[in-house]
Amino acid sequence: MAKTDRLSQYLDNDVLLWKDKKRYLGLPISFTTYSFDNNRLYIRKGLINTTEDEILLYRILDVTIKRTLGQKIFGVGSVILNTADQTSPVIEIKNIKNSDRVRRALSTLVEKERDEKRVLGKEMFGSASMELGDFTAHNLDLD
Repeated sequence: MAKTDRLSQYLDNDVLLWKDKKRYLGLPISFTTYSFDNNRLYIRKGLINTTEDEILLYRILDVTIKRTLGQKIFGVGSVILNTADQTSPVIEIKNIKNSDRVRRALSTLVEKERDEKRVLGKEMFGSASMELGDFTAHNLDLD
């Protein structure tokens, strides 16, 4: 009789929608891999010492694309994500192919996830109070 694994019921088996590596001179010769599915963005760095990071898509506040002249020459770009995550407030997906398509897909998925989770902007207010520094919402006199 086979023993069942209790962890299996908690594992997400979402299909990856996109996967790419960080590129140097347009070539995928890096040990940094970026991917995302319907719910999360995954970043894996390293060969010997590996670090894996994931962020829930609904926690992404802003999606920006940046392309320098060198990146344009090699057909790559960087997608910059401002998030409501305490450990990684800014994530840069560096030197990837089809960066504009990835930006648009991420933006669409973020909006879809927010609608499904019914996040109405409460995270945006929380991150905005951090930017105000000493002038948090309870210190402001609105009269």
